[in-house]
Amino acid sequence: MNSKPLITVVVPSYNQGRFLECNLESIFAQDIPVEVFVIDGGSDDCSLEIIKKYEHKLAGWRSHPDNGQSAAINEGVKLGTAPYVCWLNSDDFFYPNGLKALLLKLEAAPLSPFAYGRCWTTDSLGRQLAKYLTLPFIPYLFANYCFICQPGTLIRRSSWEQNEGLNEQLQMAMDYDLWWRLFKSSGKPIYIDHIVAATRTHNDAKTLNNIDVHYLESKKLVRRYWGRLPLKWYLSLPLMKIIRRIEKISYRK
Repeated sequence: MNSKPLITVVVPSYNQGRFLECNLESIFAQDIPVEVFVIDGGSDDCSLEIIKKYEHKLAGWRSHPDNGQSAAINEGVKLGTAPYVCWLNSDDFFYPNGLKALLLKLEAAPLSPFAYGRCWTTDSLGRQLAKYLTLPFIPYLFANYCFICQPGTLIRRSSWEQNEGLNEQLQMAMDYDLWWRLFKSSGKPIYIDHIVAATRTHNDAKTLNNIDVHYLESKKLVRRYWGRLPLKWYLSLPLMKIIRRIEKISYRK
């Protein structure tokens, strides 16, 4: 950790202290020099206890109300200096050497704006439920489905800054928007066929509880960046709502 950091990792956090220690341990277990900023929105659970426990390893942290997840991530990235950046939501985690695999792939492709790998979807205890459907980058398929799982991504800082980071007006699809903008401005990302991280699904997960907002934002983005809305977007929302209801019932058990 005394080496010059290669990656700025931002952890946006709010009242998910039960997951935060696993999140931070997974970052510090990566075999590469990182600088980690925890940007907490004023949690009133055990989050501050966890943050203070790891304070000696963090490059910085704060805890107070803010303007939401996107603004918090942008704030954290600006605090860093490393040539590569990413964020890891406080309920997600990296697998061993996952971040290193992304770094090596992106370093070998200096013209690509970011790299992404494969992820598991896990439950609240980190038990693997299903592999997130991840594909090599094909724009038409991307207009139908966001097959890039955000925890499994690493971005070149120069590309992040060129695109001014996340759109703070978006609440749910800010990552989908960013992938489109990076592609449009700097070309295709690099895909790595390797499991690098996990996205945790549970009763308090944003994507589980805000499907209508997520779909509305995503549809607007597809129209903006692809020019038209594929048929899929008209057909899949009712099915997804049924799936989310089943998931919420199962998580109460």
